[in-house]
Amino acid sequence: MERNSTACGMEWSIELEMALRSKNSASHVEAILQIGQRLEQWNGEPETTMTMYNMFGLVPGEERLFANTIFLRLADSFLVGDKHIRVSVVKLFLSLLRHCRDKKKSKRIKGLLAKSRVHNHLELLKRVKVVYDTEDVESRALALVLFGCWADFAKDSAHIRYLVLSSLVSSNVSEVRASLFAAGCFSELADDFASVFLEMLVNIVTYSETVSAVRLAAVRVFAKMGCSYSIAKRAYKTGLKLVLDSSGEDFLVAMLVSLSKLACKSTLLIPEQVDFLLPLLGSEKTLCVRATALRCLHFIFVKGMCHSLINARVTKALFSMIDEPGLPSTMQCEALQILRQILPCTSLNLSCPDMPEFSELLAIVDNASQSPIASKRFRAIEVLVNIVVKFRRTEMGSGEVCTLPLPSQVVSLIIDQISLLVKPFLDLSQFNSTVFQEVQNLHNLLLLLVGEHPDLSILVLDKVHLFIEHLVNTYNNVVVRSQADSAVFLEFKEEQNKAIASKLVCIINRIVVSCLLSLNEAGAITNEVFEKVKLLVECVCQCSLFDCYTHTIYSLLLHSYIIWGFMVNGNEDAGGVDRHSHIFCQTDLIMHELFSLEFAHRMLIQRDNWPAYKAGIYAVCHGAWISADFIFAQLIMKVQSDSSCCWLKSLSQWIYSERIIQLLLLPKQGSISVNCLEIKEFLIMLSRDDLCELGQAVAGNTNELDYSQALVVAHQRICLAGNTLETNFTSGKTFCFQRWFLALRAKVLEALVEILRALSAFPYKQDNIQVGEGMMVESLKFLKQITQISFQLKSLSQEFDLIATSFIGMDIKSSKIIKALALSCSLLAVSTGFALYIPSLPVDETLTTCGLESSQNCSPLILIQNLVGRLWNLDRKTCTNLCMLLETRGWSQNCSHLQPRNPLLNNGYEVKDIVDVCRYSVSGIVCLQNEAKKVHNEEILSQVTKNGIQLLSKVILKWIRIPFRAPKYFFRVRPCVGSELFVSNADMRNRDRISVLKGSHLSLNLCLQLKNLPPDLPIQLTKFYCILYCVQKPASDGQSAEQLPSTTLAWERTDMVEMNEKLFQYVTGCTKKTNYGKRSRDNDIDIDGKLVTAFADFEPNKRGQGFSNCLLDVSKFPVGTYQIKWHSCCIDSQGSYWSLLPLNVEPVFTVRR
Repeated sequence: MERNSTACGMEWSIELEMALRSKNSASHVEAILQIGQRLEQWNGEPETTMTMYNMFGLVPGEERLFANTIFLRLADSFLVGDKHIRVSVVKLFLSLLRHCRDKKKSKRIKGLLAKSRVHNHLELLKRVKVVYDTEDVESRALALVLFGCWADFAKDSAHIRYLVLSSLVSSNVSEVRASLFAAGCFSELADDFASVFLEMLVNIVTYSETVSAVRLAAVRVFAKMGCSYSIAKRAYKTGLKLVLDSSGEDFLVAMLVSLSKLACKSTLLIPEQVDFLLPLLGSEKTLCVRATALRCLHFIFVKGMCHSLINARVTKALFSMIDEPGLPSTMQCEALQILRQILPCTSLNLSCPDMPEFSELLAIVDNASQSPIASKRFRAIEVLVNIVVKFRRTEMGSGEVCTLPLPSQVVSLIIDQISLLVKPFLDLSQFNSTVFQEVQNLHNLLLLLVGEHPDLSILVLDKVHLFIEHLVNTYNNVVVRSQADSAVFLEFKEEQNKAIASKLVCIINRIVVSCLLSLNEAGAITNEVFEKVKLLVECVCQCSLFDCYTHTIYSLLLHSYIIWGFMVNGNEDAGGVDRHSHIFCQTDLIMHELFSLEFAHRMLIQRDNWPAYKAGIYAVCHGAWISADFIFAQLIMKVQSDSSCCWLKSLSQWIYSERIIQLLLLPKQGSISVNCLEIKEFLIMLSRDDLCELGQAVAGNTNELDYSQALVVAHQRICLAGNTLETNFTSGKTFCFQRWFLALRAKVLEALVEILRALSAFPYKQDNIQVGEGMMVESLKFLKQITQISFQLKSLSQEFDLIATSFIGMDIKSSKIIKALALSCSLLAVSTGFALYIPSLPVDETLTTCGLESSQNCSPLILIQNLVGRLWNLDRKTCTNLCMLLETRGWSQNCSHLQPRNPLLNNGYEVKDIVDVCRYSVSGIVCLQNEAKKVHNEEILSQVTKNGIQLLSKVILKWIRIPFRAPKYFFRVRPCVGSELFVSNADMRNRDRISVLKGSHLSLNLCLQLKNLPPDLPIQLTKFYCILYCVQKPASDGQSAEQLPSTTLAWERTDMVEMNEKLFQYVTGCTKKTNYGKRSRDNDIDIDGKLVTAFADFEPNKRGQGFSNCLLDVSKFPVGTYQIKWHSCCIDSQGSYWSLLPLNVEPVFTVRR
């Protein structure tokens, strides 16, 4: 357990004392600097609780004593030290003051400078006042700054108030400025002081003898007069009057900034400030005033409190600045940036009278997008993209059409801008990071447009193709020119050009992928699209300007999972795809597989191992399993470290498994078999002759037995992949995600194998089956078997939910892919349990024999709820049909289902195919149910069973045809963020071990601590929660607690999903709360007392450490030693729920007589 600032307080105090006693003054400054950093860390931690005292063995109040001692020693140093020491002390408290202000938003944290935490504040003030009373003006100014830093307790001293106010009339500029700072700090906290100070502030500003530096400093203090609305309003009105009465530009500029900051402290003042700023944007004002007014508007709008103020006046004023000739480009860019921010928040009136004006505004932005200044051009394009995304073409009442910019026009504009950026660089080696950043920004805008308008994807593909052709032609011309004319002073750097061009085209590759995803989501992948992509790929792959990595990733486009899905499903429901064209696409697919293998082989020959590894990752993420298998298998022989070899070997085994499943989907066509032989010959040459042996054996076979055999092999390989990582990396903290994900994938394949074996053993395809008692027994046995599997699949879907929330920082795409896998498991669960929703089929006894601990977990209701919760935002009609199934069985139609992940799935490419199979499966089950309602004789029920089994068989085959998508997060091999729980007895008389007398409750002190927390974590964690539970089953017989075995890996625990669900319900407030905002019960016990649970909340500090306590009701436990199992989670600043993997052993306790 890491020691926090509270535990280190005594040590820090002693170290500071020793350093300050040194005769070397330089070490004094160094010690002050070090303690300042430590105080900032301490300042960000919650106040000390009894739990912290007990965990660290501290005396209550000890930390305050040492904190006050540190402050007192710093005050002594300020009193007796030289100038450098005094300046160092002042800088320390200024930094601490800024840190305290940053933490003010958190009500749970009181800063170290709060009056309630500084008990010796009178002694501090006394020492600083001694310095103030000296004749040294500079020291007096430093003392006043310290008074301002200590405003929380200094403001209550009448004598200090007098000193601050009296210093305002000093003849020394630095002393007056210091007193203004102190008075401003006091005014933020005390209304009565602010009221007096405001009168003096006006006198300072209006007094003619006041020097300019003091006057401007006084103007800046107006921003601090916001302790209450009455004072803020009075200060604001006073400031406005001063502006109107003054003609000085410097004064006006400073007051505009102060009034804008003051207005933002009260929403009631913002409309008036915006109205005041708008006229100052006019061309009759000076550039400095206009620039300041624009900057103030930007500041107000960034605060997000002005959405209701955005009107035609604001937008017209900004548009006019954009179109004004001679205005500095920086101001025009800022105006465009403001427009980009406010347009999504506004609702411009597009009715008939306003349309001409709006068209003029659009013309202004369009002209700005043609500006020769790159920054202005980009900002204008951003505004156009926002307009296109927000608004659609609308018909006016008169029948005319609105002249909003067409999305296609904006697309062309963006591509043209990319071309303009590239065109000046005949020698691509002259490219710099700025150009690349601009290309990347334009690329992001294009992705936004394609996401909102999938119909633009084909246009984008054409434009991208033209751009790459232009790039290639430019390169070829430069080559010819440099070779033909030696007098041309053009240093042609071929390798650098290749690297730059490849990087540029790789950015374009992401645009192509996004277009394909948008088309796939819209169901618009056609042979025309395939041909366009094919021509684009050929254009790239046939040019020597690009490196082998670029050639590889472009060639992989033609056999990614999108194209595979088009190929596999093309002859079924692909919307009129010609069968011959479909076969032609399949043939091309195999040929491009060969091209990808050749490019990958070149990379490996050239020893470009890192690009080859990246290409392998790209291949995996896009479902090109054959190419990925080849790349990683070759890399195994090239690495030298054992850990890298193990990682690559595991990857190769997993990829081989997915490759087997992919080859199942290829139809048995002669031309494809020939091309498979070509691939086999190519790989035999490279010592990889195992590719087509299994593939040719399974390709084209569609019966369950052959599928089952192939899936058995795939399951074995994926288990080997997990075992490889487990054997070589025994620590549960290494490759957590990879091992867990492979284990889940193996469980899914195992369940599929069991279903297919059961289907193959049941003769549902025979038409002449005699219905009898034996047949009904076999049917019930089969239904019972697959019903049990359905609940296993439901649990797997929940485990996929858990893995998606257990890795903080996972990218959105990977999270969506895992959520889609959870949806697919939930789909299989409902489909496999179809018999549960047909009342005539006597399968209710399976509910009590499905192998789960709780009968509630075996309820058919939870299968429906589990699927409806995932489909609710995707397909409401299918959800309605699912609820009808519940109604038939007499259950409530309450289909709400809490999902432990905040971003729900949208109807994107990740789930499109799964939703289609869901729709097919649910409609089939509804038909079965309707069929069973008609009659109840045994023959018809047997037919219903047979039809249900046939439906399940078709659903399984459709499910297998859905391309498997691997999350990119799989290749992030950093240690995962997890938690460690440290537990001690609340009874401090027995600190060596956790024990309790029989018949008593166990009171525990808890410390939850995050591990492997990266410094660049993009989210802020605000709250921790933990569930502790214990089963009345002794963990040892005669063994001491220290001899107990360590905990199993998190994903191997059978109760982890259930405990996470309970914890999630607790966190989301599903348990009742009292009027004081706390849950009515933070602990629970089952009926017979064999399972006890308790919940705990933690307030984390900046380093991810929190403290709490709990009470376990183990009064019914017999004498013995027991393990306390636990699971924890955290909530981030966005309200997202994240599960935390436990990284240390489970604590144990002893019940003694």
